[in-house]
Amino acid sequence: MPVRLRPVTETDLPALDGAESPYENFGPRAPRSAAHDPSLNADLGGLAVVDDSGALLGNVSWVWQRWGPNAQSRNPMIGIWLTSAARGRGAGTEAQRQLVDLFFLHTAVNRIEAHTDVENLAEQRALEKVGFQREGVIRGAQWREGAYRDGYLYSILRAESGAR
Repeated sequence: MPVRLRPVTETDLPALDGAESPYENFGPRAPRSAAHDPSLNADLGGLAVVDDSGALLGNVSWVWQRWGPNAQSRNPMIGIWLTSAARGRGAGTEAQRQLVDLFFLHTAVNRIEAHTDVENLAEQRALEKVGFQREGVIRGAQWREGAYRDGYLYSILRAESGAR
């Protein structure tokens, strides 16, 4: 499915606040805002995912992980949320592929990470189609639906990506 990424706008926010997935129920949280910085170097950033007609399908986001005090030893951990109507049509795979390409083309990062629930088979398949490799189980790392849940940690390295 053809998709593109663009900055989140205020008009996107009502649609992005809906938790339509069991993997999004993290309990009460602050309302989303369009203040998500679309700059790839922002500590916390995000972009809207839209189809060819400009209809909002969801969003991709990232938070930078640091490996020690050196600013060069950091990488983004990416995430995605799609409306239920957009799921199962390849939009998530394509949006994450585009986000990976953006990071590798426009930053010096060597590694991109993603984390997903062990039960989220669709996201695991999407990440693997993009080229991510499962690194292991992150035990009890995520509070969701009243309990701590296990997740899988995935990564892709610059040398493994088509973007150089």
